[in-house]
Amino acid sequence: MPNPTTAWLTTKGFKAFPFQRTVWKEMAKGHSGLLHATTGSGKTLAVWLGALQTFGSQEAPLTVLWVTPMRALSHDTLLALQEAAAALAPNWTLAARTGDTGSTERASQQRRWPTGLVTTPESLSLMLARADAPDILKRVRLVVVDEWHELLGTKRGVQLQLALARLRRWNPQLMTWGLSATLANLDEAAETLAPGAVIVRGAQDKKILIDTLLPQRIERFAWGGHMGLTMLPAVIEHVEAAANSLVFTNTRSQCERWFQAMLEARPDWAGLIALHHGSVDADMRRWVEAAMKAGQLKCVVCTASLDLGVDFLPVEQVLQIGSAKGIARLLQRAGRSGHAPGRRSRVTMVPTHSLEIVEASAVRAAVNAGRIEPRRPPDAPLDVLVHHPAG
Repeated sequence: MPNPTTAWLTTKGFKAFPFQRTVWKEMAKGHSGLLHATTGSGKTLAVWLGALQTFGSQEAPLTVLWVTPMRALSHDTLLALQEAAAALAPNWTLAARTGDTGSTERASQQRRWPTGLVTTPESLSLMLARADAPDILKRVRLVVVDEWHELLGTKRGVQLQLALARLRRWNPQLMTWGLSATLANLDEAAETLAPGAVIVRGAQDKKILIDTLLPQRIERFAWGGHMGLTMLPAVIEHVEAAANSLVFTNTRSQCERWFQAMLEARPDWAGLIALHHGSVDADMRRWVEAAMKAGQLKCVVCTASLDLGVDFLPVEQVLQIGSAKGIARLLQRAGRSGHAPGRRSRVTMVPTHSLEIVEASAVRAAVNAGRIEPRRPPDAPLDVLVHHPAG
């Protein structure tokens, strides 16, 4: 490994894990791959440092595309990539291009494309629909797909597969790397992303504590419903006891109802709790993320917009209102706490009705047994194929 990379890691107080070194060796050989490692173990750093080592001496526009499944992740991802690039490839320029990117910024990018671009499957498809797409995208040397498990089982994942196929047509040597923490079917996931991709397995020994917040009188607990506000006093008590918390909900309406209910129950928390979901203004989302990182917020009530990517080191606990609708998603949300190597993650499940108490027990048993549901790619969705040429 080059001395500049070693020196930079040392200044950050880091030491490379074996799986990170393996990624760098495979990238130096030009291999595509899938990196599967627990949340907060250094997946982003592994692939990004590999990119800087392999291509850092080049300054061609659009050398690297970094694809995130959600535009809400782009800003935080960009900041994380810029830190290492500033030290190890100071001549590189980085930018984001998503639905949040303004017209002025888009026009500036088109005059001079950055070396690395953070984008989403939808924005990449729009770029491919441009008349000059072959000219501007044939230079791409590496595509990194962050949180590949979030796309794999969806038509958005197929949309990305089609985009990658076109990029490989223009550049057969294109490298593709996927990152994930919660996949059961690794071979299928790797082959779907990039035929012949190597699989690198990282640290998987992260401790995750899952508990359930039970109602005071379980015999009178509802058998139906999904809002769960009868559990508000217990949730308030849990949030009060922790330095900071993330409260996950499954819908934007539920998120807003819980945020409002918590403020009404504790008006003294005004300014200390915040709301975060995909419909919140982009500048407000970024402020919430920055404030949480800085330890200025006691609680953020959120949806899947904070499932992924954002590194909230100060988070002490995670609460899940209602079913997480999947073991992998619950583990992903649990990983928002203790989001660093060697730290323990904790999630408290808050049932909204009696059957979810049973579900919580079943989920805990599955996690303890190491069982995660597989993500299967859709079988030849022709609607995606028809839509793809039009962007």
